[in-house]
Amino acid sequence: MILHVDMDAFYASVEERDRPGLAGQPVIVGGTPEGRGVVAAANYLARKFGVHSAMPAVTAHRLCPHGVFLRPRMEYYAEVSDQIRAIFEEYTPLVEPLSLDEAFLDVTGSEPLFGPAVTIGRRIKQQIRQRLRLVASVGVAPNKFLAKIASDLEKPDGFVVVEPTRVQEFLDPLPVGRLWGVGKVTGGELDKLGIRRIGQLRQMPVELLRHYFGSSGDHLGELSRGLDNRPVVPEQEAKSISHETTFARDLEDPEVMQAWLLELSEQVGCRLRRHGLRGRTVHLKVRFGDFHTVTRAQTLPQPTDVTQEIWQTAARMFAQRLPARQLRIRLLGVGLSGFEHPALVQRSLFPEFENERQARLDEVADQIKDKFGQAGLQRALGMLHDVEHRARRPGADRDQYGK
Repeated sequence: MILHVDMDAFYASVEERDRPGLAGQPVIVGGTPEGRGVVAAANYLARKFGVHSAMPAVTAHRLCPHGVFLRPRMEYYAEVSDQIRAIFEEYTPLVEPLSLDEAFLDVTGSEPLFGPAVTIGRRIKQQIRQRLRLVASVGVAPNKFLAKIASDLEKPDGFVVVEPTRVQEFLDPLPVGRLWGVGKVTGGELDKLGIRRIGQLRQMPVELLRHYFGSSGDHLGELSRGLDNRPVVPEQEAKSISHETTFARDLEDPEVMQAWLLELSEQVGCRLRRHGLRGRTVHLKVRFGDFHTVTRAQTLPQPTDVTQEIWQTAARMFAQRLPARQLRIRLLGVGLSGFEHPALVQRSLFPEFENERQARLDEVADQIKDKFGQAGLQRALGMLHDVEHRARRPGADRDQYGK
């Protein structure tokens, strides 16, 4: 049995917990009231006004002018994420984090010790609330795909169980948009065929799905039957560390895309430094609005854990190495692989000054925070938003995407 634990409005909830004066106010993390930047998270009160993650801050301010805008504190959120992870690991070593605020847990082998998976899920949810004063939604199911859907169904503060014998009873009434890979384009095609529920999709012959959707047809057929054989892979066994996010609405603004590349790079950098890892190869994943997915990779001369270097490399690939097509983005992901332990890294004879400076800044920042806490130092967003002349902004290449 698999759990999917997803923290509700994580960044905003951490800020509300730490600042009691925010109670009852719409809280928006990311961007500024002046309209710069992008929304990274919004609490549920702000969402009632139409504010959501990945939205330009200028739009969020127009929808919710009385909202409280806060700068993200990524290093702090990573620290809280570690505290949540510690609770998970009290029940199972098989924890696969997807980001700072969600993870899969395989609790199959833990049931003889702690009771059924449902009991374990409720305990974890309760301990997160009691110890950290935060709220999680939990899905319990026979595989990762079903657990992910379950955790999202009754947010916030949800707890949904999918019994192995009732998978189709759970899936069939749900809209096809709940399936991975069914976005605006695929959903539109299914709608033309009169397919609006997963149960209807399940009844379609695989040959017909292949006819309309190519190789993705097999994937859709398997998901409609609740099939997913992927194992939970603990982070220490993973060959890469990555973060990706799927957007509720396709992104079209290159500046918003750039801001998301920055946030994803920041999360990857936080996790690398916490695990004492450096990697050589930066990965970029882009899924377009029609679900066409491309991946790109670039190997660096030296392994790194520096946020700015990861981000600039990802930004260059985004600007220069995507296919020439309309820029409508459904998913973005950034990752790093080719790990080497810092103690084993051979340093360059002629190191680039800027990279060395950024590495020292990260090191000193971590030391200050260890001694004085997260409030002792916060990263200046302007430093990271400055790609400088070495990374061309996607906005400068708009013609190559047909815009």
